Amino acid sequence: MTSPRTILITGAGGQLGTELQRCAWPEGWEVVAIGRDELDLGDTAAIAAKMAEREWAAVINGGAYTAVDKAESDVVTAWTVNAMAPAAFGEACAKAGIPLVQVSTDYVFAGDKAGAWEVDDPVAPLGVYGASKLGGELAVRTSGARHAIVRTAWVVSAHGHNFIKTMLRVSESRDTLSVVDDQHGSPTSAADLAQALMAITMRLVEDEAAPSGTFHFSNAGAVTWAGFAAEIFRQSRERGGSTASVTPITTADYPTPARRPANSLLSHDAIGAAYGITPRPWSEALSDILDELIGARK
Repeated sequence: MTSPRTILITGAGGQLGTELQRCAWPEGWEVVAIGRDELDLGDTAAIAAKMAEREWAAVINGGAYTAVDKAESDVVTAWTVNAMAPAAFGEACAKAGIPLVQVSTDYVFAGDKAGAWEVDDPVAPLGVYGASKLGGELAVRTSGARHAIVRTAWVVSAHGHNFIKTMLRVSESRDTLSVVDDQHGSPTSAADLAQALMAITMRLVEDEAAPSGTFHFSNAGAVTWAGFAAEIFRQSRERGGSTASVTPITTADYPTPARRPANSLLSHDAIGAAYGITPRPWSEALSDILDELIGARK
């Protein structure tokens, strides 16, 4: 009997799910990417049924409740999707003897550290979203499944809703934009994240001794949201796209229901040591996204 060569991916309609489907998976392998219309991640019985439908080679759980502010008043749904769904996948993967790749977030940290967060730094989420994602991490770690938990931050792409597309859209009608300048992090290309997850998944599938554990992936380099916006407009201008000037403001000037980490910078030491993955600079990744959204530099 041949081994299963199909990988289940959740969150098909999101930025990461879209890019995972665009990846050049090894010959002979297929991915089955499902969205919320095909599987309700709030229904653990449905997850168990989906896992029992066929023999899977691995699961990448990229689906999540990501409405950070809404989560503050929709606590049960956030916890069900972000913690109980990973628990259900972990249990099923452990029973089947297959690896689980769980996508997590910088929001598990308080954001009060100087410098990049290491994978084993103390966690202290500031709100429901981060706490529920941490719950998912704990569920996967204790499930008995071989796993990789990959935390990421500030995900952007040419698809869906994200900071790049918002800045370009708003700049079409406004000359000046006020953007928070006291939150630091690294933007993450969903395409680059997808490539990293593909590499990790294939290694876990093909090598039972592949490292399990927690890893960080974002693009390289630190910036604030205001600095990110300024670079978006600089590169957009080079392509003949929309532009605006950026007025830096503080987090206090832009109150939101959920608190954001002031420092979301993630260390890449663990993913480099375990999987040989070295992320490229975020400005290079931004260039590729703008090439897709606007076109090449003029």
